[in-house]
Formats: sequence, C-alpha cells, structure tokens
Amino acid sequence: MPRVAVIEDDLPTSNQLAGWIRSARPGIEVDQWFDRDAAEAALARAAYDVVLLDIELGRERHAGVALINAINKQGSGVPVLVVSAMPAAIYRSIMKALDAWDYLQKTTFEEADFIETFLEILRVSRERRARQQPPAPAADELALDPLWQRTPTWRGERINLPLTAQRILATLYQRRGDVVSYEDLFEVVKSGRNRDNVRKHVSTIRDAFREVDPGFERIENVPMRGFRWVP
Repeated sequence: MPRVAVIEDDLPTSNQLAGWIRSARPGIEVDQWFDRDAAEAALARAAYDVVLLDIELGRERHAGVALINAINKQGSGVPVLVVSAMPAAIYRSIMKALDAWDYLQKTTFEEADFIETFLEILRVSRERRARQQPPAPAADELALDPLWQRTPTWRGERINLPLTAQRILATLYQRRGDVVSYEDLFEVVKSGRNRDNVRKHVSTIRDAFREVDPGFERIENVPMRGFRWVP
C-alpha cells in the first residue's frame, strides 16, 4: 500500500490534505508531521511514495527547503509536492530548481485540482519505484551473511575479507547499479575515514574476489564520486 508524508504545521490544513488523500485512495497510509525535526527523522527512517510539505513550518521560514535538500541528499527519488501560501509566481520556479515535482499555492486550488495532481505524482512514483527495484540475485552470485558470522560467497566460493571490507561490500551490493559516494562509505569505516583508506579496502575486496574469479570486474570506480557495483 502506498505511503505518503504530509508535512504541515497548521493542523486543520494538514487534516484537510490527509482527508483528501484518503478519499482519493482508500486504505492509503498517511503520516502527518508538524515540524522539521520530526519530519526529517521520519524521512530518514521510512520509505515514502510521495511527500507533501509546506515551506514554512512554525517559526522556521524555509524549513521545507531544508527538507527537500535532505530528500535530495538521500537520493531516494521520492517526489515532493509543495503546498504553501507563498506566491506561486515566485516560488514555483525556485521549488522546481530544487527538484520538487510541483507547487500548489494555498487558497488558489480546489480539492479536485489537488487530487488530480496528487494521483499523477503517485502514479509516476510507483512506476519509477517498480523500474528501480533490483532483480533478485542469481543463486550462483554473491551471498552475504547479514549477521557477519560467515564470510561472503561468490558463485559458491568463500571470499575471505576483514569485517570492514565486508561492510563496504554489503553497502555496494545493496545499492547495486547506483554510485555509492565516499561519504556514504565513510559511515561503515570505523577508523581512517578518508578516501585513500576506502580505496585500499575496495582494492582488498577486488583482490579477494579475483582469487576465486580472475575475471571479476563488478566494482567500478567512479572518479571523484565513489564506487558502483555493476549488476
């Protein structure tokens, strides 16, 4: 079932938007958040199909801008619909530049306009997510132990790797097809959080794979950005 976040500090407006969404798609899951901190925490832990947000939350005039930037940094691709009282003539182009899907100015649209826009965003979001869903790995490919109690296997052969290298490998493989930045890889490196150290770990991973598969070329270096596991 689709999941939507409504981020709006005015309770009546939040309830109205949530009610319109539920009437348009009965059974849809709607989370309502009223301040930037709670919304940012929710966006970090949950996968949403659509995010609706206001630019101004409480006393924070540009909280919505900060939330859009946080979403963009995650790289989740979740579409954002901005619903704000700020003049559309000024802010629509600004929100578009921030990769927001669309901008609706409060008091200038009817329920039917909102629902039409929302359902179109939801449709595109679901189609995009379906296309991006990684295929299930073949039985003879990489197998990882989520508890780190066993070494990985590649096409049935054990790959001997230290724990940090295993964590880097898991991160690359879980996001296979996408570029994993150095900054993201720093999160799984306990010490030596610098690019040279990450490159050394990746070199160790490649060497370990090539001991059992000399033609292994699945880990691609993306200059100045990071690494990618090539499906």
